[in-house]
This record gives sequence, structure tokens and C-alpha cells, in this order.
Amino acid sequence: MCEFCKIINRQQPAYIVYEDEKLISFLDFEPANEGHVLVVPKEHTDSVDKIPEDTLIDVMAVLRKIVTIFRKVYGTDGYSIMQNGGNCCDFGHIHFHVFPRYENDGFGFIYPEGSFEYSGAVAEKLRKGIEDVQL
Repeated sequence: MCEFCKIINRQQPAYIVYEDEKLISFLDFEPANEGHVLVVPKEHTDSVDKIPEDTLIDVMAVLRKIVTIFRKVYGTDGYSIMQNGGNCCDFGHIHFHVFPRYENDGFGFIYPEGSFEYSGAVAEKLRKGIEDVQL
């Protein structure tokens, strides 16, 4: 059983901030900033394309509530929402990081070095692929 399933099943402790029948949200144990939470679907899967659409809609609603609370509780300048999926999902259970942001808080993305194509051909390739996706 994965670490998040253990939390969902109360076999692992966590500081829970929200829970309903489909989702659980708790403090990240290695926060980027105070208030950093994870929003986790209770159904075990590793990718956003495997989550039922109604659950994904519920995730977005909870993220929205959390962002609203960040402004009220912390007076934030902004927020970040991050999610890694598939083989890049470090716990093997999909989860969404959401944390308060402040000017000059030191958080940032580090992009890999190299040259990547930025062109109409890339956009066209993705457009054609999206047309073929059936959810």
C-alpha cells in the first residue's frame, strides 16, 4: 500500500485540512512555504488522465478553496499548483501540491539545459493529437 493510501486509510498520520468521499488534503511534510498542502484523490492512480472527470472537477474546486484561504490566512502574493504524473509521480499516487507564494520567496523552476523546438509545427502536432483523444 502506498504512503498516501495509508493516510487515506488512517494507517499513517497526517495533518488533514480537508476531506470528503473522493478527496483528502493534508499538509506536505516538506513544505515549500507554510501552508503547503497536497490534494489527493482517494482512488489510487498515478496520472491525471486516469482520474474520473467528476473527481478532477472536485480537485479543482478544492484547490480554489485552498487558494482563497491562503489569501485570508497568510495574505499571500500568489500561489503555485504543481502535479507530476505517470512515471514522474514520485509516490505512485496522484497528488496536487498547492502552496502560498510571496515575492522573493526563493521558489523557482529549474529547466533542463538544451534547445527545444518552439514552432508552429510543434503546435500543429499537439493540435492534431488533441483532436484524437477521447476521454
